[in-house]
Amino acid sequence: MHQTPIIHSSPSDEYFFHEGCHITEWWNATADPRVSIARARVEPGMTTRWHRLRGVTERYVILAGEGRVEVGELAAQDVAVGSIVLIPPGVAQRITCVGEEHLVFLAVCTPRFEMGCYEDLQGAPVAPTAAGSS
Repeated sequence: MHQTPIIHSSPSDEYFFHEGCHITEWWNATADPRVSIARARVEPGMTTRWHRLRGVTERYVILAGEGRVEVGELAAQDVAVGSIVLIPPGVAQRITCVGEEHLVFLAVCTPRFEMGCYEDLQGAPVAPTAAGSS
């Protein structure tokens, strides 16, 4: 019989990423290079830094809160629970929490997120983190 792994994340696994959000890696493993899933949390009034992912398509799946997302040359758009934002590889992006509660979303990346694909477009050095280390 095939054993299906069940992965459990913990709120204590959350870390602050210099981009301006809190991250909990729900799934990011070298054994499954096709996808990674992270829970991101942006505090009220905060905007993440402009950044892009080289060679990686990212999707934001909004779980809680309200935000305003900017992707490439498109006009800023409001997002809320149930919104999905598709971000093609290499396209600049950032998101702002515009509500009074934290903006929480899943960042689903294909192929999986690794620090080498991350490019900060505001010039800050990117320090290694737990992301993509498994």
